[in-house]
Amino acid sequence: MRTVSLFGLASSVVVAVACSSVSAAGVGQSKSYHGPTGLQLYSLRDMFKSDGVKPTLDLVQKWGFKYVEVAGTYGLTPAEFKAELDKRGLVPIGSHFPYDRLRDDLDGVIRDAKALGLIYVGCAWIGHKAPFDEKQCRTAAAVFNRAGKGLAEHGMKFYYHNHGYEFYAHGSGTLFDLLVAETDPQTVYFQLDVLWTVFPGQDPAKLLLKYPNRWLLLHLKDLKKGVATGSLAGHTELTNDVALGSGQVDWAALMQAAQKVGVKYYFIEDESPTVVQQIPQSLRFLEQLEF
Repeated sequence: MRTVSLFGLASSVVVAVACSSVSAAGVGQSKSYHGPTGLQLYSLRDMFKSDGVKPTLDLVQKWGFKYVEVAGTYGLTPAEFKAELDKRGLVPIGSHFPYDRLRDDLDGVIRDAKALGLIYVGCAWIGHKAPFDEKQCRTAAAVFNRAGKGLAEHGMKFYYHNHGYEFYAHGSGTLFDLLVAETDPQTVYFQLDVLWTVFPGQDPAKLLLKYPNRWLLLHLKDLKKGVATGSLAGHTELTNDVALGSGQVDWAALMQAAQKVGVKYYFIEDESPTVVQQIPQSLRFLEQLEF
């Protein structure tokens, strides 16, 4: 994922702008959509680097979030980062770990996951030579099966986050279908990233319903109107990541499907250069969503 500078404002101004909206009780939930809604901390990656861990987590707390998905610890040990989360009442549910670490250093991943207090351990990108193909898909499935088995022995669940390149045609379906078929349903689960499902031309609601027992988590992310779909590249301009409800996604259909299959946690992930303005907008949209 490419990064851009997100923050030209002092932390105090950022907090003032960001806190314009939401309350702590039922943040990002409505009468129809029950959440819980959390935040993928990768959304604030540049702020972690420029302002530091404490001011950034203060902002997350002020927005009203309780649950977070971790994406690195920004110079702190996992235990130190967990302590900062604890001080603010933020509960780490899952974290993405590099594919190479899951393959080559599973014991280290388990150690760090325990230190963070995670219940879920994920992977957001399969290291591969484009285009993603059957051989690489089957290799990844073997890595995920091993990781899932090892994590299950320590009371944690493994999940894979789709990124768009998995939807190359294969047989009567796609390579994503092959990945699901080749992984153990008892130990390998999935996180649906909405943008990275819509952008390659898939229907996220239908995909959820196709595999009702395999989904643990969702990344709530909207694709800018007018952006062409059907690309399997696994990347797009960061400005195409827009506030929820302002893009192409049919949120009513998606949330109905997600709640039907029993998704456990929903995380806003906003990679845009206007993330600080967009997160409160996304929360307001979710709080008004009816279906």
